[in-house]
Amino acid sequence: MIVWFNGELRDEREALIDTRDRGFLLGDALFETLLARRGRIAFLDAHVIRLAAGANILGIPMPVSTGHLAVACEMLLEANGLMQAPRVAVRITLSRGPGPRGLVPPQDPVPTLLISAVESPEPAASQSAIIATPRRNALSPVSRLKAVAYIDNVLAREEARARGADEALMLDTTGHLACASVANVFLWEGERLVTPAEECGILPGVTRAAVIELAERLGIELAEDMIMPQRLVHAQGIFLTNSLMGLMPLSRIETRELPPHRMTGRLQAAYELLLEAEEEEADEY
Repeated sequence: MIVWFNGELRDEREALIDTRDRGFLLGDALFETLLARRGRIAFLDAHVIRLAAGANILGIPMPVSTGHLAVACEMLLEANGLMQAPRVAVRITLSRGPGPRGLVPPQDPVPTLLISAVESPEPAASQSAIIATPRRNALSPVSRLKAVAYIDNVLAREEARARGADEALMLDTTGHLACASVANVFLWEGERLVTPAEECGILPGVTRAAVIELAERLGIELAEDMIMPQRLVHAQGIFLTNSLMGLMPLSRIETRELPPHRMTGRLQAAYELLLEAEEEEADEY
């Protein structure tokens, strides 16, 4: 596999991370996962803006411009023969780079920027989920960043696997629903759509934002709310969102079976049209 590493296309075996890199040693790094379909990357600008905003909060300089990142992603897809692939997962990882021992960041960091691309399978029609033990810390600024420190999420997903489920729903430290291990969460309460508020320590997802905008366009009542887990029992439908899965209905939470909600299909169709519009817009450049 060819990767884009610090400004160059290289064989992945030649892309050597410095042993002092703070991303590897301390999790001092950010990442974005993007979906490319036949060479067109969905919501590229939104992902890069979120990456740049997170880097600004952490004080990590962006080593390349937004436009350069777009070119780098296209070069990477071409180099790996993926321009016509129906689904590709593109990952951008930005680390603060090498530094001395200890927690204090270097005064003049030299960031590490790595972009990889691999084919991504079609998502399943639905998933099952449990409510996991690990919690999101809503008071931590990191909860709102796409940081590589995913240990809580890893533990939550492993708990789901051990209990025979696909995904793990995570509560925040006050007991409110926050997110899934790799996704945002939406509930149907009748014809009303509800999603956890940002105050619950969620990552403000790119697909989440798109779904909120689509719901408003379609005239669907939507609320961002503090959701106690008891409301999951009474929800008429639940779905997850992220860049690779789009809108993923849940068919079961714990032992409760969830029938499909008719409005989820309507939102899925609208989201597909939005992706196609993004691709058409990219073709104009």
